[in-house]
Amino acid sequence: MSTELRELYQEVIVDHSRRPRNFRALDGGARSAEGYNPLCGDRCTVYVRLEGDVLREVTFQGSGCAISTASASVMTEAVSGKSRSEVQELFERFHSLVTRGLGEAPPRGLGKLAVFAGVSEFPSRVKCAILPWHTLQAALRGEKETVTTE
Repeated sequence: MSTELRELYQEVIVDHSRRPRNFRALDGGARSAEGYNPLCGDRCTVYVRLEGDVLREVTFQGSGCAISTASASVMTEAVSGKSRSEVQELFERFHSLVTRGLGEAPPRGLGKLAVFAGVSEFPSRVKCAILPWHTLQAALRGEKETVTTE
């Protein structure tokens, strides 16, 4: 990855961590789940308003490191308006991106989520990036137990 691209990705992550998008609770029948990363203390609640099989609105609240907050913010933008199956495919590509080995090509079709490509170089940060995604999946399944990265 070029230095310029790495710097651009870092700027996007910093922007989303300082000014997270869709940072609010949803009420009125929205599903929700809570997530916790004991390694660095990240906490998030993800809210989902479904319309049939489509995620019409996805928001979050919580506190955490820049990676966790930015991941939740970008995730809410990326999954809103998608079907459950599309979200599952996106999750799998994102998970592959942040856990891939050195030298492996990043998956395609991630759009803005590609800014997290550098996370794979820092294994301790993978749990920060993936927490909102696991929490979203728990909300979609209607789980009430707090999701942890342990």
